[in-house]
Amino acid sequence: MAASLSSSLRACCAVAALVAAGFVLSGCAGVSETIAPGFADPAKYELYDCKQLEGERKALAARTAELQKLMDKAETGTGGAVVSELAYRNDYVAVRGSAQLADDAWRSNRCRETPPNAAPAAAVPQRPDIKPAPKR
Repeated sequence: MAASLSSSLRACCAVAALVAAGFVLSGCAGVSETIAPGFADPAKYELYDCKQLEGERKALAARTAELQKLMDKAETGTGGAVVSELAYRNDYVAVRGSAQLADDAWRSNRCRETPPNAAPAAAVPQRPDIKPAPKR
């Protein structure tokens, strides 16, 4: 009877530890969203114009999506949550911080998205081809 009580107590402690770990890890995700700008240079985008900000925002969105996919993939393996946190979380938080600062600069500059079917800017004139003189 004492052995079964001891194993039941161990099982309860293990379940409690898993629940506590779940709360701790879920809390980390929320904290990383609020401190993300702390991982990026706040003055980085001050001198960017709208065209530069548009390209930067697209690149940051692509990098964020890439890191999220890598984190999701890592979490499917054994010990995946730990691997995901150790391998990708810092980069993810830094990119999210940069994206938030780029979005802030976008709004403060009152930028607008370039329409997808907009005509490209005037082409730079090309140098005319110079043909070699015919041999005599």
